[in-house]
Amino acid sequence: MNELPSSSDAHQPAQPGQTPAQAPAAAAFQNDNPARLRQMNRVMLAGLGVLALLLGAQWWNSEREIGQLREEMAQRLRSGETVTTETKVMVKSVQDAMKEMQAKVNVLENKQVEAQSQQLALEHLYQELSRNRDDWALAEIEQVLSTASQQLQLAGNVQGAVIALQNADNRLSRSDKPQFIIIRRAIAADLERLKALPVVDLTGIALRLDSIIGQVDSMPLLADEKPAVAANQPRAPRRAARNAEARPAEGKASASGDWLGNLEELWHSWTSEMWGEIRQLVRVRNVEVSDALLLSPTQAYYARENLKLRLLNARLALLTRNESAFRSDLVAAQDAIAKYFDTRAKQTQTTQALLRQVQASNLSIEMPTLAESLNAVRNYKAKP
Repeated sequence: MNELPSSSDAHQPAQPGQTPAQAPAAAAFQNDNPARLRQMNRVMLAGLGVLALLLGAQWWNSEREIGQLREEMAQRLRSGETVTTETKVMVKSVQDAMKEMQAKVNVLENKQVEAQSQQLALEHLYQELSRNRDDWALAEIEQVLSTASQQLQLAGNVQGAVIALQNADNRLSRSDKPQFIIIRRAIAADLERLKALPVVDLTGIALRLDSIIGQVDSMPLLADEKPAVAANQPRAPRRAARNAEARPAEGKASASGDWLGNLEELWHSWTSEMWGEIRQLVRVRNVEVSDALLLSPTQAYYARENLKLRLLNARLALLTRNESAFRSDLVAAQDAIAKYFDTRAKQTQTTQALLRQVQASNLSIEMPTLAESLNAVRNYKAKP
């Protein structure tokens, strides 16, 4: 049943916020059909139930999915832990391998550093060698030329100086540097000067001195008991005897020979030979030093040895190109021979002739120096 609004409701004042025109409409709506309100309530309840069912289904579905997610997450966590454990094992093995590799790398680095230092040292040494090769070659050449110059001035060793210059030129010819041309030109000039020197037969003179030394022991002394036969012994008696022997043969051959002439020839031959024998019995010799006739055997031995020493000193002075000592020793040897030896003997005269030949040898040759070559080498070394 529809209830009519009472006069009190009709005359109710308007609610705050409602206009006077809206207030009767609201009151009319509130007093509208109650069935419609109940229907609306049912619809609202049904909607709420459906909403609750939907919410429940959504919750159940969410719970189921969350459970599945949890299980899946748990499985994944378990597999992740397994993987993590395996990873840890692998990481540990990798770390151990890395440590071994690092140790090996450190060893290799140390070896590499050592090899690099050795390589640097070798490179430095090679550079020093390549840089100083010419300096060393020039220093060696300078030393050789200096020694050759000293030998040339002191001993007159021309052949040795020539060989030294040729070796130095061959050493410089191996290098194609044009800077060495000046040095080679100086060496060539010194070689020309040495080759232009006159040749002195030092070997021949030394052999003559050796021959004289070998004849000293066979030379007769003035103090010998049996004087040697003079080298210029008169041979007229012997020749006359031979003529006397030949002439009778000719007289026999000729029918008209003069027997008185043959007899005279025989007489002269016999008397000449007799006079020669008488002259041999008594000899008169003029000796400047009377002591030379009174030498004892020991003194005679020392006289011969002193003469040998003089000749050996002369030979040594010859080889060292000491002309003054060479001349003085030869003069002393000549004086000793004239003083103590029999100069009439053939061996003595032969020895004196050889000594005169040796004395006539010319040793006064002015030796050149190797100053030009040495100065060229030193000037090149002095350049910066």
